[in-house]
Amino acid sequence: MQAKLTLSLDKELIAQAKEFSRRQHKSLSKMVENYLRQATSPSSLEENSLTPLVKELSGLIKPSQADRHVEEYSDYLAEKYR
Repeated sequence: MQAKLTLSLDKELIAQAKEFSRRQHKSLSKMVENYLRQATSPSSLEENSLTPLVKELSGLIKPSQADRHVEEYSDYLAEKYR
């Protein structure tokens, strides 16, 4: 069953959202509906739920490699702000 919902938002945000929805070839109403459906789904309410992007990237770097990258980045920052 469809029902109307009135929202009060910043005018600039509305303009940006309309432009974004136009580029996505979806109505703004459908995008908001999809967002609310996803945000309120039982799986997204779990504390440890992952976004699709995080799921896709998970496992690409082994933990031992991640430690090395952290050290390299720390060294880079130390040198940069010396």
